[in-house]
Amino acid sequence: MAKLSVHNIVKSYPGEGTTTVRVLDGVSLEIEEGEFVSLVGPSGAGKTTLLKIIAGLLPPDSGEVLIDGEVVGLGHSRVGYIFQQESLFPWLTVRGNIAFGLEIRGVPRDGVQRRTDEMIALIGMRGLEDHYPHEISGGQARKTEMARSLVTRPDILVADEALSNLDAQTRNYLQDEILRIWKDTGATVLFVTHNVDEAVYTSDRIMVLSNIPARIIAEFGVDIPRPRTRTSPECLEYRSKILDILRVEQEKAMQRIGA
Repeated sequence: MAKLSVHNIVKSYPGEGTTTVRVLDGVSLEIEEGEFVSLVGPSGAGKTTLLKIIAGLLPPDSGEVLIDGEVVGLGHSRVGYIFQQESLFPWLTVRGNIAFGLEIRGVPRDGVQRRTDEMIALIGMRGLEDHYPHEISGGQARKTEMARSLVTRPDILVADEALSNLDAQTRNYLQDEILRIWKDTGATVLFVTHNVDEAVYTSDRIMVLSNIPARIIAEFGVDIPRPRTRTSPECLEYRSKILDILRVEQEKAMQRIGA
């Protein structure tokens, strides 16, 4: 586990002609060791861009990312990333997918075997380790992707809509699985989701991103003991407050485009 600090991140993309579109407008946040933080915001607000910058997959125009006080840059390997789209290699088994990151880092064979076995047990996939992605369920595939991200023991785990495109029952089940794995590993987690109920159910804190040019406009510490009841008055109160903020941001966006 590690502390994540994001200081004044700015990022723009080319627009029409010679114009540019500023997506991130001085985004700053702090996530403590072992904390589970969710980031919510309107569609197209730059959440994925921010995660890619944190993970060293994309350079910012300005600002910096620090892990335990050390500035990290493009190409660093201290963050494990769970992508929005399913990203398992179809030609590899569950075991092969989980072991992939260890193998490309040159971990000795016995170390690969041991750490892969540990992750298979952690995600509850014993007996399925020799199955290929097309032979397991969507939920099992998501757990395999999580194991692949965690097996290299990253300092931070970031997840970009990791539970999207799943049915409600599977999604609820995997929320509990993520919390279990988070507790067992002590990981520091930044979890991006459009689902406010999911954020309230899982998180220690929730940060709300504005529409572009995006910045952090609200933060909620979720002071509800776990395990939580999704429909409790306390959860519904947080949900209502966050949705009110997002509704205002959506209205601003519609006004901006003249809809």
